[in-house]
Amino acid sequence: MGHHEHEAEAPETLSVGILTLSDTREEEDDKSGETLKEIISKAGHIIGKYEIIKEDPQLIENTLRRWLQEPLDAIICNGGTGLTSRDGTVEVARKLMNKELEGFGELFRLLSYQQIGPAAILSRATAGLSAGKIIICLPGSTKAVKLAASRIIVPQLPHMIREARR
Repeated sequence: MGHHEHEAEAPETLSVGILTLSDTREEEDDKSGETLKEIISKAGHIIGKYEIIKEDPQLIENTLRRWLQEPLDAIICNGGTGLTSRDGTVEVARKLMNKELEGFGELFRLLSYQQIGPAAILSRATAGLSAGKIIICLPGSTKAVKLAASRIIVPQLPHMIREARR
C-alpha cells in the first residue's frame, strides 16, 4: 500500500493542542498561537487545548506530560526552538519522544530557507511520537508557524496520526 492509500485511510478530524512557549506573550498578543488555531481549525480539526506557558523546562515537561494523557491526537508547540539560553522546548520534547521525525525539521528548514535564506539554520524545529501522539515543535514567529502549518502540518498530520496508531 502506497502513501496515497495511507493518506486516504487517515482520520479526517483530529484533536490538536496548541502550546505557546513565551516569557512575554499573553493570549491577546499571541499571534502565532492564534494563527495555528485558525489554520488547524479551517482544516477541519478541533483545538482540544490551548495554553501559553513560560519557557521553563520543568513547566514545559509537566505540561506536555499532562497533555499526553488528554484525548489529543497531536500537540503543536510554538516558541523556544532557537539558540538562546531560554530556548529549551526541543530538549524537553525530545526527552518525551520515543521516535523523532527528523524529516519534519529538515523539510521545515528547506521551506524556510526558500523564504528567509540561510537564517533558516537557526531553527531547531522538530516533530516526533510520544505516547501514541505527535508532538511538533515550531519556532514562535507567526511567519514560521504559518509556513509549517500550511505546508507540512495540515497536509500530513492526519497521515502521521494514522501511522502513529498502527
